[in-house]
Amino acid sequence: MHVTIMHVAPDSNTSSGITQSPLHDLPILSYNNGQSLQILTDQMFSKDFRCLPIPRRLRYDPDRPFNFGMLLNISFGIGVTLVVANLYYCQPILIQLSASFHVTYDEVARIPTLVQAGFGIGLLFIAPLGDMLRRRQMILLLIALSTVLTIGLAITKNLLVFEITSFFIGLTSITPQIVVPLAADLAPPARRGSAISIVVSGVLSGIVANYTSWRVVYCVSIGTQSIVLSGAYMLLPDYPVQDRDLCYFKVFRSMVKYAVTEPLVGQIMVINWAASACYTNWWVTLTFLLGGPPYNYSTMIIGLFGLAGMLGVIVMPFMGRLVDRLVPWWSAIVSTMLLLTFQAIQTGAGGTNIAAVVISCFGLDVFRQTQSVSLSTLLFSLSETARSRLNTLRIIQDVRQIAPAIEEARRKNSTFHNQTWSEESVKTIGTQVFAGYGWRADSAWTMDMQGPQHSE
Repeated sequence: MHVTIMHVAPDSNTSSGITQSPLHDLPILSYNNGQSLQILTDQMFSKDFRCLPIPRRLRYDPDRPFNFGMLLNISFGIGVTLVVANLYYCQPILIQLSASFHVTYDEVARIPTLVQAGFGIGLLFIAPLGDMLRRRQMILLLIALSTVLTIGLAITKNLLVFEITSFFIGLTSITPQIVVPLAADLAPPARRGSAISIVVSGVLSGIVANYTSWRVVYCVSIGTQSIVLSGAYMLLPDYPVQDRDLCYFKVFRSMVKYAVTEPLVGQIMVINWAASACYTNWWVTLTFLLGGPPYNYSTMIIGLFGLAGMLGVIVMPFMGRLVDRLVPWWSAIVSTMLLLTFQAIQTGAGGTNIAAVVISCFGLDVFRQTQSVSLSTLLFSLSETARSRLNTLRIIQDVRQIAPAIEEARRKNSTFHNQTWSEESVKTIGTQVFAGYGWRADSAWTMDMQGPQHSE
């Protein structure tokens, strides 16, 4: 059957009985038997979920690429900050949760693990769908779900319900891992590194917070997520599906293929695994170092060391601009060498001079994130249609480190009930080394873990 394609302008009239298109220049299939079928292509989309109109300025138009300015980029970072906080709200309030639900500390200690487990499952099974679904709709749906679930956390009086809801909160809090590939798609190639860096800095700054009554915490979270949802609807540009031929199982098959057949993917996964292990071990054992001799700092003073990490967050956009001006692979190498340098400072003087600790906090945070941005930029250059899957392969290594870190922090917070911690109470190698041999041996082990990064 012969098929021709023509375009109908909004004010054109035809004598063939074809219904006028409500969208400008939509392709029309005209059949020689007089029938016509209007095709709403993936390039033009006017409604979210087929019912909510997308603001006209945010609709995708291939002839007028969306202007991805600094304001939108910063908005991405702020939104990511407020969403990723879902993963960490429960950690400082475990004592209050224990008292409220009338259970032991060990019982409420399951909650952070469940949140991280949900996040890991969502990252593996939902985040890659960003390559086969429209990311704007995915982001709006996930934020809406996490907001509704947070209402359940704020009102429930049952620990089991709280735990189950916490798991699903983690599952739906993967928005940052969908926003990062979207930022890479929207940003011009010359600004891709800085675009990713601002979003990543938002992820990190979401970790640093202090809270009051635990129900107030979740009420505030409901409000902030509602603001993020409204802002996302008004600011988040629509973008077409990257690969229309993908199905759900092809997503995972292609991820395995990338991991096995692309040497660069394997290299970045190994580097990121080693870097994540070092970075996680650093922040977990830092609490042990500062809380013991010779410093013997209080919990509040130890918390202030997060400000050194916050300085890293502040300079990250400038480091992103630097990545834009360099070859990503070289910036990754330089940042990895500087990570080793700052870890050496910690190994040499971290247990005897507090200035060394502050310098190490700042340097390790800045250059770990510079390394991450460089690797992301390099990884995303492999394929424009597989960035969500590639980002999942990169970040899934971090999730393997998060859960043990949460468990270690929780067990160290056996300061919960003024108990001391022992080697048996920790499970990761880094904390076992710290418990058995002290801060310098642990820092030296962390330096040794930098080896796989340099060898790659």
